Amino acid sequence: MLTFTGSTGGDAGNVLLLHAFPVSADMWEHQLAPLAESGYRVIAPYVYGFDTSPSRPGWSMDDYAHDLARLIRALGWSSATVVGLSMGGYQAMAFYRLYPELTDSLVFCDTRANADAPEALAARQEFRTVVMEKGAEEAAARMVPNFFAPETYESNEPLVEKTRQGIIRQTPEAISEAMRAIAEREDSTELLNEITCPTLIVCGMDDKVTPPETAAEMHALIPGSKLELIPDAGHLSNLEQPAMFNGILLEHLRSL
Repeated sequence: MLTFTGSTGGDAGNVLLLHAFPVSADMWEHQLAPLAESGYRVIAPYVYGFDTSPSRPGWSMDDYAHDLARLIRALGWSSATVVGLSMGGYQAMAFYRLYPELTDSLVFCDTRANADAPEALAARQEFRTVVMEKGAEEAAARMVPNFFAPETYESNEPLVEKTRQGIIRQTPEAISEAMRAIAEREDSTELLNEITCPTLIVCGMDDKVTPPETAAEMHALIPGSKLELIPDAGHLSNLEQPAMFNGILLEHLRSL
């Protein structure tokens, strides 16, 4: 069973928070308490091999979606709003494709629907190889410079360093397996047209990994979706601008 952090009390609704790569569910620390205090049952599971979750070599996004469904059923939830950021967005798409009946609404944050082009696949394989050779520090060195808005690296050095530490404590094997699962994910572009539940798309205006243009393309394909751009935020928009992110998320949840 996947391990998770969060609160299972409250009766306003259920929220599942799916984390980015290669950080862990701890990235949701600024969302857990505000959601719980607003009456929501909220959990943030750890991907296989990250922090306290057991490893699972060869896992796929579908495998993770199946385990998420087992997890929320074990908690006695009938359904949930699924919030996914970056890699978590890929998992949210897989979850909706497999379990639309368990999905109250979707929140796609700083993510994309399309599969990787050949050059991106090659880059991911090279990343895996180097991380296995040099360790998690290599993953941090490559990823952290792309995570935040330019001014954050000077104005919020503690956040940058905490994020780096959250990466380097992961094992190279867990990071490599997660990268492989990302590379092998299904293209979800056609799925977007089939989404019928309320859907919110959130993106940092300074996101260099999945830029606002990508978010706008998703918004155009999902019927009735809403797009929110967060200023002074990059790829990990929930960490850079937690108050604004939480306000947007809570507004969405209360509209259901």
